[in-house]
Amino acid sequence: MKQEVLFVILNEYADWEGAFIAACLNMGVMPGSEVMYTPKVVAPTLDAVRSIGGFCTLPDYSFQTMTTDYAALILIGGMQWNSPEAAQVVPLVKDALQRGKIIGAICNAASFMAKHGFLNNVKHTGNTIQQLKLWGEQNYTNETGYEEKQAVSDQNIVTANGTGQLEFCRELLLLLKADTPERIHESYDFYKNGFVR
Repeated sequence: MKQEVLFVILNEYADWEGAFIAACLNMGVMPGSEVMYTPKVVAPTLDAVRSIGGFCTLPDYSFQTMTTDYAALILIGGMQWNSPEAAQVVPLVKDALQRGKIIGAICNAASFMAKHGFLNNVKHTGNTIQQLKLWGEQNYTNETGYEEKQAVSDQNIVTANGTGQLEFCRELLLLLKADTPERIHESYDFYKNGFVR
């Protein structure tokens, strides 16, 4: 039976930041790959959520109805991660951490993680150290754990900056063991460099 991977989105979410990982999970990392996961969308309510690009997405779950039986919780970046709606995600992340789930956070969602102290014991990245310090204020105490990379994976937490969607995808696929490391790296290389080199 396929395990669910939950994608948390808020209004004005960044369409592209979850696109590669969702496609690789839903259809397989490479053509012919085994499909072990099913992506599902979680939002504050079951009402449609609109992306930065104007796409309208119907959630599978609300914060109140979401399953607790999932493989990973992935926070997709966007423009509302400093909002009252975003504050409702805090208990979801706390629960995921307590249960040893894989957590992904990209772009402003990584800043949200810093704001709530979730990056204080892991190596991580985000939209610059300055932004993490600005959002995190006194709750962010791990400046030495920051790495200037597109994506960083440490202790079941993957963070990425807003231009690191492919690296974010790769690191999450590796943690989820969605395919062999070789095929995951091959998929990353294809999307990164294309048909023409």
